[in-house]
Amino acid sequence: MAFGIKLVGNDLFVPCVDGIDRPYVNLDAAASTSALVEVSDAVTDFLPWYSSVHRGTGFKSQRSTQAYEQARESVLRFANRAGRDDIAVFCRNTTEAINQLAYRMRFSSDDVVVTTVVEHHANLLPWGRVATRRFVECRADGTFSAEDVTRALAESPKPKLLTITGASNVSGWLPPLEAIIEAAHRHDVPVLVDAAQLAPHRPLPAQADFIVFSGHKMYAPYGAGVLIGPREFFREGDPFLAGGGAVELVDLDEVVWSEPPDREEAGSPNVIGAIALGAAASRLLEIGFEEILRHDQELATLLRSGIKSISGVTLLGPSLETDTLPVASFVVDGMPHALIAARLSAEFGIGVRNGCFCAHPYLVRLLGLSPSEVDRFRHGARNHIRSSLPGAVRASTGISTTHEEVVELLRALSEIVQHRTPSFDYVSDPVTGEYWPEGFARPDEDLGKNSICSPG
Repeated sequence: MAFGIKLVGNDLFVPCVDGIDRPYVNLDAAASTSALVEVSDAVTDFLPWYSSVHRGTGFKSQRSTQAYEQARESVLRFANRAGRDDIAVFCRNTTEAINQLAYRMRFSSDDVVVTTVVEHHANLLPWGRVATRRFVECRADGTFSAEDVTRALAESPKPKLLTITGASNVSGWLPPLEAIIEAAHRHDVPVLVDAAQLAPHRPLPAQADFIVFSGHKMYAPYGAGVLIGPREFFREGDPFLAGGGAVELVDLDEVVWSEPPDREEAGSPNVIGAIALGAAASRLLEIGFEEILRHDQELATLLRSGIKSISGVTLLGPSLETDTLPVASFVVDGMPHALIAARLSAEFGIGVRNGCFCAHPYLVRLLGLSPSEVDRFRHGARNHIRSSLPGAVRASTGISTTHEEVVELLRALSEIVQHRTPSFDYVSDPVTGEYWPEGFARPDEDLGKNSICSPG
């Protein structure tokens, strides 16, 4: 394992079409990560003591409350918020955290939010509901500069917020956050950083006013994410969710809300998820980002340069000289992205992601699609024909990924490209666009149509 880091499920074998069970090569860390062993152990140790938090006088309830609040402190330390009057609000995930902040911002439709075309849908769609979005465009290689953002900030009317990704989930590109946040603050504009992709790889920016990230991308897949911001911001106004635990007093015509963060966490919270997220935060700090960065850079160089060197394969995103996360999205000339992903899985036991990665505007730009092509894909989407959508294949590594696993991907991809006609026949669904080996169970055969993998 990479510098001794183990994840739950690292030693799984999966069946392949030739009848051989192979070690599973998980190269889909950018989507979701398995649990750190230490996180799983922390949850197992806590489970006997699980009880309601903030609401009981019994010993188990008191212990659960203490563990829950200790997890909150661990998350704040991880986000470089120690010593500041910030709060950490536990949510389900990054998407919910951004929606929660969008509600609390109390924008009008005429208020302007600056964001970028690089964003994940989680950081695009909520703002379109509550404000007018001003977009920072990217270059053909999927990057933009701090100066590009500064120009958008300087336009009139003055924006109320800058919301920006810390790292692209498609290309692994890292925007120059420090310079961008400084520029926003010079213009007196607060900044939200979507750190879902950044959090497991790099230290989080202390200068950001708000920050959000998810446990499922940082080795704590127990259904918790977090919204972090100044306590003062949350002192006024009603919360995103209204219910028990968020109030001091309720009668039939008056509500007295609790102080934050309790005000923002109505209902019974996901205590297990919070414990897991806190444990992951502590473990990553214990490992140290210097060590994580070294590991990431080695694998990013091997992964991206290896893919780029394969004839007929196009690596999307910035040049090899650009610092990125160990994430590589690519297309193969003349081959559907869904077929490549299916073959990697069925023939080699390698798990990757294919589709648009919940970042449609960004992928359209990386692929260089023409307006007529986009119109054709839009028509297909309106008719729920997913096979018409564009896409790419993405390989992404995590903290336990080894050099040998990346080499295995490169070997398998080279073989697929060199031998375009597979040894096994594949069939595809004309609606979903998914492929699977003929004679083997369809992806949705046992679980129903809703189990299909969305290319979105």
